[in-house]
Amino acid sequence: MYRNRRNFIKKSALALAGSGAAFLFPMELLASMRKRVGPNDRINVGLIGCKGMGFSDLSSMLKLNEIDVIALCDVDESVLKARTADLEKAGIKKPMWYRDYRKLLENKDVDVVIIGTPDHWHCLQLTDALQAGKDVYCEKPIANSVEEANIMLNYVGASDRMVQIGQWQRSQPHFVDAIDYVHSGQLGEIRLAKAWAYQGWMKPVPVVPDTAVPEGVDYKMWLGPAPERAFNANRFHFNFRWFWDYAGGLMTDWGVHLIDYALYGMKAATPKSVMALGGKFAYPNDASETPDTLQTVFEYDGFSILWEHATGIDGGNYGRNHGIAFIGNNGTLVVDRNGWEVIPEEEFQGWGKDGIPKMDAIHKDKGNANGLDLHTANFIEAVKSRDASKLNAPIKVGYDAALVSHMGNVAYKTGNRIYWDESANKFKQEEANQFLKANYQNGWKLPML
Repeated sequence: MYRNRRNFIKKSALALAGSGAAFLFPMELLASMRKRVGPNDRINVGLIGCKGMGFSDLSSMLKLNEIDVIALCDVDESVLKARTADLEKAGIKKPMWYRDYRKLLENKDVDVVIIGTPDHWHCLQLTDALQAGKDVYCEKPIANSVEEANIMLNYVGASDRMVQIGQWQRSQPHFVDAIDYVHSGQLGEIRLAKAWAYQGWMKPVPVVPDTAVPEGVDYKMWLGPAPERAFNANRFHFNFRWFWDYAGGLMTDWGVHLIDYALYGMKAATPKSVMALGGKFAYPNDASETPDTLQTVFEYDGFSILWEHATGIDGGNYGRNHGIAFIGNNGTLVVDRNGWEVIPEEEFQGWGKDGIPKMDAIHKDKGNANGLDLHTANFIEAVKSRDASKLNAPIKVGYDAALVSHMGNVAYKTGNRIYWDESANKFKQEEANQFLKANYQNGWKLPML
């Protein structure tokens, strides 16, 4: 039984890899689903960053009849061609193509923008989109630094635009049900929440030489505010996640999703202190920069949150390669993308005797709901109603998860236990605060209110 479950989880891990492939919908089926609506009822969408999760977000939105895609923006012409061909399978005519997202934002016919670019672009593109009067669906994490996250939070707060962050598990019913159970108090006092991602599908990133920029790629635009470097295939498309210039590794990739739910369950925001240990233990000589093994402890009043990640192995907590666990005095609730369960504690009856369960065991499967589809539909509902209170993942949800995740990476980089000053919105140790800042290059300027 346990082995069968492990095999199922292992296959699920491959399906849920961070490329967004798990959410790609057959375009031919989409063609049969879509019904024509009048021009006054249409919502025109532009997609910035078309390779991975951005196109999954768009495909999900296109299941709603009122959505039309009229603009695609990507620095790689081969991606624009491939995605246009995909849309044609759904009977959707070729959208306008852009290489520079700012030109897309000048298109007055675009109502909604999806941001699916690497993390280091999110702050500029979100703030520019708001200034252009667009509603925005922005992929997680919201930023590649705490400084950017603060700016984005302030920009959205000062705007009347609808902004949903792509933490789609906020719309997944079984995750919501699990947190409702955590909040019911039946687990008793919760002293520890764990979140983890053990990713067996992740192999070493091989060292490859720098090359000429591929034909059809605007590499200068891809780099944007990141430091100028020679083109290297390892830093392009999917693997950008493992380089500090563009992202924060598994901590901000899977971690944002899972730490978000740990925070949600514990009704928590910023911790009092953070410490982290880890490194490149699995693949010490591969090309990636971010740690492939990490344990991070976030201190709160009365409880802690523990984050763990490891690449190349699937043997995570409770036989699950990813998940969140809430460990209470009466029992532990464990939730992942496949379902949730409650594991009761037992009242000790003496050595050699069976304990008496303190509560009932529960096992709930995921069901048939599609969290991403519910999440994009929730966003469009808010766009139509102009009611930001309806959003399941508003900017503050994205901000809290990104802030805590980046704090974990800062603790890893410093190698110390670091303490947060809530009133000053920075660490008490100045050597840590250097890692909170954005480092914009190539003439790009950090947005300011």
